[in-house]
Amino acid sequence: QVQLVESGGGLVQAGGSLRLSCAASERIFSMNTMGWYRHAPGKQRELVATITSGGSTNYADSVKGRLTISRDNAKNAVYLQMNSLKPEDTAVYYCNVKVFYGISHSDYWGQGTQVTVSS
Repeated sequence: QVQLVESGGGLVQAGGSLRLSCAASERIFSMNTMGWYRHAPGKQRELVATITSGGSTNYADSVKGRLTISRDNAKNAVYLQMNSLKPEDTAVYYCNVKVFYGISHSDYWGQGTQVTVSS
């Protein structure tokens, strides 16, 4: 069972920056997509950004130009650089890995890390 360990959350003022990290406990099968989701109080969980094993990225419109996802395949890790943070970015951020086996896939989730942006 793959375990994902997140780090890097915290409290920051609006306009500030944070960098989230997520590392897998073991080597992940090569066909996978890594990503970040967030869950704010009173809202549904939403996708923030994803990156495929080939490096293709996808972002929520609300974070484009401010948040950047990257990965290090050698370390089985994914990162989220968060710049120009806004109070509406406050949420618990979850790391996700989707591992694809043909037409099926397995989902793995981190425990979540709190990001709080003060105005």
